[in-house]
Amino acid sequence: MEQDSNLSGKVCIVTGATSGIGEATALELARMNATVVVVSRDAKKCARVVSEIKEQTNNSSVDFLVADLSSQQDIRRIAEEFRSRYNRLDILVNNAGAIFFYRAKSADGIEMTFALNHLAYFLLTNLLLDMLIASAPARIINVTSAKHTNAVMNFEDLEFRKGYNGQKAYDQSKLANLLFNYELARRLEGRGVTVNAIHPGFVETNLGKSNAGIFKPLFSLFRIGGITPQEGARPIIFLASSDEVAGVTGSYFFKEKAAPSLAAYYEESARLLWEVSADKVGLKEPLADEIVEH
Repeated sequence: MEQDSNLSGKVCIVTGATSGIGEATALELARMNATVVVVSRDAKKCARVVSEIKEQTNNSSVDFLVADLSSQQDIRRIAEEFRSRYNRLDILVNNAGAIFFYRAKSADGIEMTFALNHLAYFLLTNLLLDMLIASAPARIINVTSAKHTNAVMNFEDLEFRKGYNGQKAYDQSKLANLLFNYELARRLEGRGVTVNAIHPGFVETNLGKSNAGIFKPLFSLFRIGGITPQEGARPIIFLASSDEVAGVTGSYFFKEKAAPSLAAYYEESARLLWEVSADKVGLKEPLADEIVEH
């Protein structure tokens, strides 16, 4: 996989970028001379990571925005903060996510897995779509998981109000990432913004560790044998920078271009999920179509 080694002048956002593949991705983009904006919920971690990236890359154009991405208010706030600081957006990497072993609700009263793993992608991307289109050619990379193959969208109970299972909720959220990926690619066709999803592989990260509770020993066992965050970040960097995929959109990658589960191809499900998501975040649907028309 060849990639452009110089991203000077490009502005990038990486969510979930204070650990794991998000941090590794932000580091490599900065190393390629891009302006990189790190997004995470912990201000101290953001400051530390930004300082370390600047030191390792000699790139002073590294910034951060603090947000709990399960909170719609926080997402709207950082979208406005980003607009106030920058006049373009070339690369958006939607990466932040978690697995929740116990059912919890976000500040908006939405089940946390659905709120963080899917709605955060949906809302942040839509709020910044006009900047991406104005900056074209631009790229959106949605980090998902091969675990989506275990899921179907349960539109009767998307938030697992009955019989909550953390793994099933996570798997469904990863399928939602793919349905969103394909629907957004269709809506942005011909606008110079590519939209692709990536399963980075089984990566040694802290996904779910903070809420594992009695499952922490089992969580640690699951991490054994995973690839490093640096290895997991490589295909993300490839999608963000390589000329080989400059015109590729609406695709799913695992190492190379791959086929997702059949459920990910259901256009009716993708449209319905878009409508449900727009309603849950209070966006006038269909926002992407309105931007395209103008």
